Parts: sequence; structure tokens; C-alpha cells
Amino acid sequence: MQVTVEDLSTVKKVLHVEIPEKVVVGELDKAYKDLKKNAKVKGFRPGKTPRTVLERLYKKDVNADVSSKLIQESLINAIKEAELNIVGRPEIEPPIADGKGPYKYDATVEIEPEIETVDFKGLALKKNLYRVSAEEMDAQLKMLQKNLAQQKTLEEDRPAQEGDFVLVDYEGFKDGKPFAETQKTENFTLKIGDGPILKEFDEQLIGMSTGETREVKVHFPEDYFNNKVANLEITFNVKLNGIREVVLPEIDDEFAKDLGKYETLKQLKEEISSNLLKGYEKRSDQEVQEQIFTALLEKVNFEVPDSLIAFELEGIIEEVEKTLTYHGSSLEERSLTKEDLAEKYRDTAIKQVRRRLILKKIVGQENLTLSDEDLENGYKDMAEAFNRPVEEIRNFYEQKGSNIEFFKTSLLEKKALKLIIENSSQEIVEPELESKNTEN
Repeated sequence: MQVTVEDLSTVKKVLHVEIPEKVVVGELDKAYKDLKKNAKVKGFRPGKTPRTVLERLYKKDVNADVSSKLIQESLINAIKEAELNIVGRPEIEPPIADGKGPYKYDATVEIEPEIETVDFKGLALKKNLYRVSAEEMDAQLKMLQKNLAQQKTLEEDRPAQEGDFVLVDYEGFKDGKPFAETQKTENFTLKIGDGPILKEFDEQLIGMSTGETREVKVHFPEDYFNNKVANLEITFNVKLNGIREVVLPEIDDEFAKDLGKYETLKQLKEEISSNLLKGYEKRSDQEVQEQIFTALLEKVNFEVPDSLIAFELEGIIEEVEKTLTYHGSSLEERSLTKEDLAEKYRDTAIKQVRRRLILKKIVGQENLTLSDEDLENGYKDMAEAFNRPVEEIRNFYEQKGSNIEFFKTSLLEKKALKLIIENSSQEIVEPELESKNTEN
């Protein structure tokens, strides 16, 4: 077998593979011998069909099968012989072997870029030290307060106002006729001002009294999430069945106890503060990593294989789809396609691939490895993050080879980042507060 390599770029190559005629003829002979044993041809006993007849009946299929076999058996050896570290799948347009002369085919492959030694030492980093403000604590408590809010039927006789929960019957009409997308709905609860149907709908409920019926006209915008009513004028007949007001609990020790985990308000505040600080620490770490990659990408330049970009984009698009599904939506409902997302997130994918390749280079050049203790600590951290038993996390990764390799890679990347930080100067700073305009 002869193999020559043609350079299309630093990361894209074409392998020109030539398999001797003798090997091709041998594979064709073997294929016809095997076929002869099992072929059932009218007029011939099993195993007695002449090759000329088999060639007339099955030549196309046999040649295709032999071509596929020749490629499968030769490509791996050709890649090894050329000493290429390929990524993604080779692109091949195989010719059909006919036994006349050597079998030649071309395979276009992509390889990992050769990255020069990364000088990661001596970076000047800044880490923001975020603190929990009184305003943030108040916002967290008010959010919990809303979660424990109760609704009670309004005792006083007054019309509905913004912030009230109201119970309504409604039916939508288009051009004076009932419309399927806004069919009659009874005892629908909504909070005036939240706009579950449309803000314009809510506004026209203000001032209604219990038992009152009102005609409400709205125009749905072109970008409305339900495209079946988008850009339509709908007239609703609305009856107000009842008004409920929201009663917020006092933020005190009893409030903390009602949450089920605390005895005092002080304990609740300490827990909130701890959770906020964990989030801030993660944010600070991410900001430091951004500084690291910004600095390293200025030092190191290399081409990125399209196959790695495509793989990264698949992961990003999959996450977008999962997020939409979680919120009860889809690409179709948002008038999006995977092609739209691929275009939108391509630069993000390239940046993420570059980061991973740089970290991989540092892992290699610094001979970083994982001990059993590193792996176990990784399982423990993951278990804590997802609030799951360590054994469950360990089983998830160890039951599939690709899972454990991905996990080990992520741990080695963290090790590389830690090494970079240890060899850099890191200044702890107070984050700059946004200046407030005090001018009248």
C-alpha cells in the first residue's frame, strides 16, 4: 500500500491511498468464492454456479462490498503510516473496485492543530471580591415572601386593580365569530399586570367588579409566541367571577420556620448569604478564566478544524433545545432553525474549541495526570453540586467509557487552570459599582 499526504491547510489533509492490484484481485476472488457457496441461481446446484454467471448477476454489489472492505482495512493503517492525529470523520468518495489495476482512493481528514509551547506563566490577573449587599438580601427575602404569599377573597367591595388575582370566564371572537385559538375558558385565574394572555388584556380588566361582564379588544403582536393568533385583532367577552388579594407574610422568625429548614430569621439570612457568596465565587472564577483565555489566545495562534467546531455547535444547539423544551417551547414556536443557531453561535463554538485545545496542550506539555484521589474528589464535588450520592455519580461515569474519559478531561482542564493561576499574579479587587446619575 502506498500513502501520500497532500496539505490543504495546517489542519486539513488529503490522504492519497493506493492498494496494489494483487490485493484487489485477491479480495475479489475471495468475495466470489464466498458468494458461490451460498448463491442460489436457477439452473445451477448450490456451490456450482460459474463465476461468469455470478459476475453477470452480482458484479455491482460484489465490487461495492470489496471497495468498502478495502477502505475499511486500509484507512486506519494509512492514517498510522502518515502519523496523523485525526479528528472527526474522514470524507471519502470511494471509486468502485473492478480488479483492473491498483485501487486508488482519496480521504480528506482533519487533524488536531500543532500548537507551540504555551507560555502561561506570569499573567497579571484580577479577581473581583463580591459582597452580599443589603439590597440583594432584601430582594432574596422578598422573593421567598412571594412564594409564601396567600390569596384570599377580597372582603371589601371594590373593583379589580393591578396586582389582584382575578377569576374570569372568557371567550375570544374574530370578525364576530368564535375563534378556535381563543375558545371559551371558565374560571381562569390570572394576576392583573403579569399579562399571561397579553398586557393589553390585563389593563382592560382594571375597574371591573365581581359579576360584571365586559368586552375586551386586543391586538396580538406579530412576534406573539402563539403564531396562530399573531397580528390578529380579537374581541373577548370577559366575565369577572371573583377578586382575590395577595397577603404577604411578615418577614420574621415565623416566616423562616414556615420555609421548613430554619428556626430563626438569622439562620435563613445566613443560608441566603452563603448561597449568594457561592454564586459570586463562581462568577469571580469565570471572570478570571476569561482573563486567562484572553491573554493566552493573544499569545497562541492556530487553525481550528471544522469538525471540532461542528461538534461544539451540536452541543450548544442541543442545550438551547433542552432549555426551550424545559420552558414549554421549541425552535419551531420561536421561528428558529438549527441553521440559525449554528450561525449565531459559531463564534462561541470556535472560542470554546480554542480554549479546550490550549488547555489540552498545557496538560501535555506539563505532563499533568490524575491520581485516584483526584478522581474521587471530582466525584465528590460533582455529587455536592447536583445534591446526589457519590456512588450514583461514580456509577454514571464509570458505566460508559466515553463518560469517564470526558470527566477525566474536564478534571485535567481544571488542573491546568489551577496551574496557570498558581503561576500568575492575582490581585483581589472590589468590583466597581455602577455610578448613579444624581443630576436632576
